[in-house]
Amino acid sequence: MSEAVTTIHFVRHGAVYNPGNIFYGRLPRFGLSQQGRQQIQALRGYFADKPIALIVSSPLLRARQTARLIAGLAGQPALKVSSLLNESHTPFDGKPIAELDARNWDIYSGAPFPYEQPLHVFQRAAKFIQRMLKNYAGQHIIAVTHADVVVFLALWANGYVVSFENKSRVEHHQLPVPFPAPASVTALSWCGSQELPQFTYYEAQGIRP
Repeated sequence: MSEAVTTIHFVRHGAVYNPGNIFYGRLPRFGLSQQGRQQIQALRGYFADKPIALIVSSPLLRARQTARLIAGLAGQPALKVSSLLNESHTPFDGKPIAELDARNWDIYSGAPFPYEQPLHVFQRAAKFIQRMLKNYAGQHIIAVTHADVVVFLALWANGYVVSFENKSRVEHHQLPVPFPAPASVTALSWCGSQELPQFTYYEAQGIRP
């Protein structure tokens, strides 16, 4: 008899309405744009044949809106919110995008406590995974979260060190790991006691390993 597979579908929220062109991070009231809503609707085919037991989202508005839209595509499963899926905590919230571009989007170097480093972001995401594996073994879960949470999990699942340097390599296509696009799905699946999950990446136009 084959062992049950547990899959967590990590969804990056859709595109955000950001007319001021700032790094919104954990700032409140940044919701999905019309494009972002359309991006989520394009996931209908991906979730159509999956029996989703639960959707958990980051507490931020854009993630909660994404989760509600996905719930409509996935048979209205229960919705919960978890701070373990939150955006990275950095000192750059509200800064102009141009300032982040000038830093190569390094929001971690030199950031003092209580701001997060990549390993902190990964560790809370890993805590979320352990809770899901314990409480929803053999089921499909959706976790709506943010790019850095997803990319650090993707690095780990593919055997790479979790670091800003490797995140940057992913963004510049220097590692064979996809950077999560808005409304993409990074699915991690566990069978039995395996340590590293099977990794699958999906965008609306198709799945690629």
